Amino acid sequence: MHSLKHPIAVDENVATAQLTSFHYGSPGSGKKVYIQAAVHADEVPAMLVAHVLRQELERLDAEGRVKGEVILVPAANPIGLSQVVHGTPFGRYDLKSGTNFNRAYKHVADELKKSLEGRLGSDIDANVALIREEARRHVATWEPKDDTETLKKTLLSLAIDADIVLDLHCDNEALMHMYTGTPLVETVAPLTALLGARVLLVAKASGGEAFDEACSRLWWDLADHFEGAAIPPACAAVTVELRGENDVRYDYARLDAAALLQYLGHSGVLDIPLEPLPETPCRATPLNAVEPLSAPHAGVLVFHKRLGELVEAGEPVADIVNPVSGQVTTLSAEHPGLLFASTAHRHLLRGMHVCKIAGTESFRSGDLLSA
Repeated sequence: MHSLKHPIAVDENVATAQLTSFHYGSPGSGKKVYIQAAVHADEVPAMLVAHVLRQELERLDAEGRVKGEVILVPAANPIGLSQVVHGTPFGRYDLKSGTNFNRAYKHVADELKKSLEGRLGSDIDANVALIREEARRHVATWEPKDDTETLKKTLLSLAIDADIVLDLHCDNEALMHMYTGTPLVETVAPLTALLGARVLLVAKASGGEAFDEACSRLWWDLADHFEGAAIPPACAAVTVELRGENDVRYDYARLDAAALLQYLGHSGVLDIPLEPLPETPCRATPLNAVEPLSAPHAGVLVFHKRLGELVEAGEPVADIVNPVSGQVTTLSAEHPGLLFASTAHRHLLRGMHVCKIAGTESFRSGDLLSA
């Protein structure tokens, strides 16, 4: 095991933030795995899981049981970790620019369509190696315009050529759930089962250029473009939402870390005793079948439904109670589904997020992720 320090200049007149990555196994000896935690810096459960993973990976590496290369970034956002607003950590957006730390990553597919023209054929392994080489090169040409883009370039440079990318997050209040690309459903099914995820949200393009799609979407974009070439979905990138922000518990972290390690074991990256795979607890849900509810006016949020409950179309989910005017508005679902995520706040302003319901029938379009 060795660690690397990656400088991320926050303010050259004050301090320089550093991103730390830990490296296990040997590059080129097998599959490459990249794991990062808390690119939204205040999503703390991910960092605790990364802490447990680090302990286990150090032990396995010392025993020679890492059969590929594993890179772990246990705190992926030193900029966000330094941000505090009125005494509260604030890590989702860059305070200087307002940019979401998990949006606007460089998507290199369009550049690759030009640089790979006439160079791909029927040899899958040769195609994968060439695409990864070109992807690394194009990420290296990204010229960041600010510190946040420097951070994003650094993270993407570590992950762009990986076979497996696990981006660990959490929601505000939520059940365990995951996001991945539609072509990857079968590949990530074992992870869904091991984590006991209640919802697996899938899309070929969700909008906003999130980190996981910057790593994985280029493969099916290129496959669609170069129809005669053999191009597999060679990067299994997944965003894992480790329940809610306050679910910071050792028992959860140990269970989640064990599930991730088992997934890497079943993927041939770790030489560990393998447990039988549980049954997959959910079917894939199109991301455009998720119904978000928001507050129509300011007031106190009172839920009728709890996380994990099924909701029928037209069924009340929550009330917004304005204690000044006395106005009470009941929010109902337009589509049936599972209530899997909600806000932790109980007083909302107009337009603020209330909850998300995972349905089965697609009905949304455009950018499918929250801001």
